[in-house]
Amino acid sequence: MQVPTANAIFFNGDRVQGTRNPVIERLSDLQKLAEILISKFGSSVNAWVIEASIFNGPFAVYKDFIPSVNRYGEPKSYNPVGFPASSSIVTLLSNCLKEVQDIISKRQKGNLPANLTASIFCQPKSIILGFSKGGTVINQLVTELSVSEVRSTRIHSQLKELPMSEDFSNFQEVTEIIPSSRESLLNSISEIHYVDVGLNSAGAYTNDPNVIERISNRITQGAQGLRFFLHGTPRQWCDCRRPTIRTEKDKLVELLEMEAPRTDRKLQVSQRFYFADRPPDLQMHFEIIEKLDVT
Repeated sequence: MQVPTANAIFFNGDRVQGTRNPVIERLSDLQKLAEILISKFGSSVNAWVIEASIFNGPFAVYKDFIPSVNRYGEPKSYNPVGFPASSSIVTLLSNCLKEVQDIISKRQKGNLPANLTASIFCQPKSIILGFSKGGTVINQLVTELSVSEVRSTRIHSQLKELPMSEDFSNFQEVTEIIPSSRESLLNSISEIHYVDVGLNSAGAYTNDPNVIERISNRITQGAQGLRFFLHGTPRQWCDCRRPTIRTEKDKLVELLEMEAPRTDRKLQVSQRFYFADRPPDLQMHFEIIEKLDVT
């Protein structure tokens, strides 16, 4: 565990087992997924791979993050009340961090100068990725982000009163390992990646114009910029049996592009289509993780 410039948080999709396909098996391994995230975003990023706590057969059910889901994990709605997704993420990361807290405490104490009188706590950025069914958690987070209070990701915390003549070289910038609250998590989100998301029902992509408008308003009020990346393959975007996926994707792009000018382009959206020359198959659905273009 290191003091990161960003936390890359990856929500894994439905569980596929027994395919006897070495590519799918390799890209279903959680450790491998974490390694791919670090290779994409840099060695100074801490990678977190999160699976649903409940599976109904192969179907991930993120009920701790999205309370209104059916038994297959498909959302009935996205509602910010109670902030379930952001609260659950902070709790989960905090519990993980406690396991290495002694090591981190020693490292931080060793880095702090003896004459430290005040600190500036700096929140690392958060990069959120949702793969397959994991996209439902992204939609819930986006909904919660749209109603969250705008706060700076730099929190000045003075340890004792300093006279105006104090030498401010005594200030030390301390970077937190993870977001310490749901507010700091939501305000730290800088990138959102939909990675070949899809459902057998509506709700693969958020299409609520009020949500996107409120996110745009947050940015005009001083929140940091936000980049949306929509990554897809023919398996999801060209599935004639599930045309809703493509329709919802196109609608989200349209909503984001409409709001972008109001934010001086601090709200951005990009589409990336992979394996366009191949017929749809399950392997490409996993291969996209390794091929992700995040620039």
